[in-house]
Amino acid sequence: MTGEVRIAPVDEHNLEPLLSVAAAEAEPGEVMPPVEAPAGWSHARREAFREFHRASFGGLAGPTRTQMYAILAGGEVVGMVRMTRRDDPGTVETGMWLGRSARGQGVGGAALRELLNEAAAAGMRTVVAETTSDNTGALQVLEKCGATLRHDAGKVYAEICLDSTPPAL
Repeated sequence: MTGEVRIAPVDEHNLEPLLSVAAAEAEPGEVMPPVEAPAGWSHARREAFREFHRASFGGLAGPTRTQMYAILAGGEVVGMVRMTRRDDPGTVETGMWLGRSARGQGVGGAALRELLNEAAAAGMRTVVAETTSDNTGALQVLEKCGATLRHDAGKVYAEICLDSTPPAL
């Protein structure tokens, strides 16, 4: 996978390509909340994926307080990164997933840096994330983007201060 990495708000134009990548290169539990549906990428689960993403079309000011972005590498949708307003003013939480073919190539770090720019432009001061201690890919991306990590009982809590420039990847 080569080419520029950028992010674009998830909308009707890129929702189907995002679903295609999810269904071909990820497990449902990696890319969306659990739903009552047959196992795998059933019709019901695909519809739930669409509705989950459509619910956030209102962005940070909308009812879910979430802006989702399609991650594009070389012009192709390869995953999703999001930011969700927290109750603490100036703070958003982030989460991300990548299709298997995009993992381990620097795409995640580049996408997170793009998200940090979007968060700063939206007036945010802090970006937080939560992962598990065995998610080495996420931990590497967070560290490379300047996160302070706190380990607690198998969970890892990350905080990135937007008042300072994250290290270059």
